[in-house]
Amino acid sequence: MTSEFEQNLEKYAQVVVKVGLNLQPGQRLLIGTPVGGALTPLEAAPFVRLIAAHAYKAGARLVDVMWSDDRLQLIRLQHALRDSLHEYPAWQVTTAVEYAQQGDAILMIFAHDPDLLNGQDPELVGMIDQIATKNTAPIFDYMARNATNWLMISVPVPGWSAKVFPNIAPEAQNARLWDTLFEICRVKHANPVAAWQDHVNQLAVRSDYLNRKQFTALRFTGPGTDLTIGLPAGHVWRSGRMTNAAGTPFTVNIPTEEVFTMPHKERTQGVVTATKPLSLGGGLVENFIVTFAGGRVTKFTAERGEEGIHQLLETDAGASQLGEVALVPHSSPISQCGLIFYNILIDENASSHIALGHAYKFSLDKGETLSDEEFAAAGGNLSSVHLDFMIGSGEMDVDGLRDDGTPDPVMRGGEWAFKI
Repeated sequence: MTSEFEQNLEKYAQVVVKVGLNLQPGQRLLIGTPVGGALTPLEAAPFVRLIAAHAYKAGARLVDVMWSDDRLQLIRLQHALRDSLHEYPAWQVTTAVEYAQQGDAILMIFAHDPDLLNGQDPELVGMIDQIATKNTAPIFDYMARNATNWLMISVPVPGWSAKVFPNIAPEAQNARLWDTLFEICRVKHANPVAAWQDHVNQLAVRSDYLNRKQFTALRFTGPGTDLTIGLPAGHVWRSGRMTNAAGTPFTVNIPTEEVFTMPHKERTQGVVTATKPLSLGGGLVENFIVTFAGGRVTKFTAERGEEGIHQLLETDAGASQLGEVALVPHSSPISQCGLIFYNILIDENASSHIALGHAYKFSLDKGETLSDEEFAAAGGNLSSVHLDFMIGSGEMDVDGLRDDGTPDPVMRGGEWAFKI
């Protein structure tokens, strides 16, 4: 008899293939890319096999996997020659770009032990991250333009499970995290595919409302936060549902609870206090405050992990400017479960958030047709990094500012202030 866990795992694989990727007959599927460290963890092998089976049933021509073991990164930091740390496996980028160029589907599994690199030289960790970010920029560019259908998900790995559930028996941690993922990813619904279709439709209605408003700015106010984010003319609010160059709809993240757009790179002013820790380079950045002036970060302080952010801010000219602002209600399932996941894919969907670095061209009207120079002139930020961090809470208010500066309530106490 099939266990409840096995049934949920099958349903999760269906959601990945049918809703997330919306895999089309004749497409190939690549599972894992080096973008953001989303190579496929070895621990995910049983689930990857299920995904492959569902992908072939959907008509995939080929399913291929880029595997990884996080501990190899730790071993490299501990034992490799210092002058070899600049080397990068270019074949990974070449392979992923080939898939994207041909319009094939890409699935990324983001799952790491957030404490794995604790105790390692933060300068070396930051340097390796910067090298990876710069080398994987061509893949990121295809994804940012939605050249093909792609999706990012998570699966439990032991170090991560232990971080999320430190107070339960080690042998039960992975099972608990699987069960939590099934819950927040709507897998436990009788028909999770239908539940997801309804959810992404509701998010699309929210983004449509905000697109009709065309606010000139958003103002966030809450404990330790008074931040105004200017929005460029022609900005486009998006949600988890996207359409690729071939016209295929897909959902970029599972789970997803956000609607988002791009800020004007030069029009962010004020101070913002993060409401959740940020996992960066295997370590954590905690209790941090960011000050902006003229669109740029002018001050960054943190109780822990400050060095990593300072390194990231120096990656390139756009790393200290914003590329995304996203709204998430405090009542989202992820927020209400009361957990910190130490995983940006999930934590960002518990809270409104902003991102340093690259802006998505599809967040501007006809942005995909613009050159980098034209996009930048319209207010779009260009960078080789894209780092989300969480700023929302049940105490956060958000106002949209009209042309004359009049505020229009968007969120109150972390919840939507408008009906749909």
